[in-house]
Amino acid sequence: MKFLNDLQPTHDLTYNDIFMVPSRSAVVSRSGVDLTTPDSVGTSIPLVVSNMTAVAGKRMAETVARRGGITILPQDISLAALQDMVEKIKRAHPVFETPITVDVNDSVSTALALLGKRSHGAAVVLEGHRPVGIVAEKDCLEVDRFTPIHQVMTSEIVTVDKDTHLDSVFETLSTRHLGMVPVLDGEHLAGVLTRKGVLRSALYTPAVDPAGNLMVGAAVGINGDVGAKTRDLLEAGVDVIVLDTAHGHQERMIEALPLAVAARDDFAQRTGRRIQIAAGNVVSAAGTRDLAEAGADILKVGVGPGAMCTTRMMTGVGRPQFSAVLECAAAAREAGVEVWADGGVKYPRDVALALAAGAASVMVGSWFAGTYESAGDLVSDGEGRLYKESFGMASARAVQQRTKHQSAFERARAALFEEGISHSRMYLDQHRPGVEDLIDSIVSGVRSAFSYAGADSIAQFRERAIVGVQSAAGYEEGRPREVSW
Repeated sequence: MKFLNDLQPTHDLTYNDIFMVPSRSAVVSRSGVDLTTPDSVGTSIPLVVSNMTAVAGKRMAETVARRGGITILPQDISLAALQDMVEKIKRAHPVFETPITVDVNDSVSTALALLGKRSHGAAVVLEGHRPVGIVAEKDCLEVDRFTPIHQVMTSEIVTVDKDTHLDSVFETLSTRHLGMVPVLDGEHLAGVLTRKGVLRSALYTPAVDPAGNLMVGAAVGINGDVGAKTRDLLEAGVDVIVLDTAHGHQERMIEALPLAVAARDDFAQRTGRRIQIAAGNVVSAAGTRDLAEAGADILKVGVGPGAMCTTRMMTGVGRPQFSAVLECAAAAREAGVEVWADGGVKYPRDVALALAAGAASVMVGSWFAGTYESAGDLVSDGEGRLYKESFGMASARAVQQRTKHQSAFERARAALFEEGISHSRMYLDQHRPGVEDLIDSIVSGVRSAFSYAGADSIAQFRERAIVGVQSAAGYEEGRPREVSW
């Protein structure tokens, strides 16, 4: 990447401060752009779901992995819960979408409680393991909540075999005017497919491990027995380890990293598979070099740009994200490692600019909080608008969860020093209510940015991108108008 007219900025820059200039391009179509990440994680799109408790869970992890990204499970959940989540994610089909299922004798209230978990908009009704109907929200309206599902479900259902070609499945969905079709393995339900799901399966390459199972990562704190925690996560089957703390450039992190690396190397010797270790967060070349020297393969970059983070307002500490990524990525290249840009992205352009600055992947948190697949419960605001509650990982709410095993005194003391928002409504976009809808938008924008730069890979984009610095008026000029002026 280089600045237009060899400009050398005199101050640090956010994504809003930057624009990209088109270059002569031989890229014929954005669909030909390869977004495989250069960080050796194994993802086919440069998106990492942040390890936020309100965002990252089983539903999010499997859905994002099907489309080529990876989710980092939070450090706050118990080992038993994490092992169960990883097992279920690994069992999920890499192409067929995981269905919402209810028993034929369940009540309507059970279906309504589950329908908001995914963007399918319907649940498959089972009798034993055999699908016998489909129930959607519209079927559950204006009936008693204790009504058995078999009284309101659609019993005449169309199914497809697991070996049916996706083209044929799409044809069935289109000609029958169906939104969803159950996929059967014999008489057992293997998953479901939607029209959009079929199309996405033709456009995205799932992120899978060597056994062909969906990938997922997990975070580890830097306190306690880091080596043992890392071993537990590796044995559970995670595909990337993230050593995570708000201030990554500290002695405790530098002491903890070799412990995680030793556990990882022992695992690699036994299994033949070397898992990447990410660590952070940092915002300087010095922090990048120190953590790379301590053993990190990937550095998380970002202090304070997140939507739920109040660090900059509380402490004055942080750095504008574009400049932080630019400097850290340059230092990472010298050290032979990669960086993830963590936070501050609100639009597809921001993801593209992070990649131009040198990031291998971009971490997304709050942007994905307002989707069906995020870990929070779906709530109505009383006016019919649906939202999920999100909160920062240094907020009082997160601190309370993280310290639940401590004494009452220690928990109360820790709560005095929280940073971050504990309650925030992240409304579902009625046009893009699912995380896959957002991924489509992001990937489309990033691919187009690559084609404007004449790049067909992340490596080429880093070399060919030309950016300039703009005023607030310049940024505002580029924003579309939802209503006339």
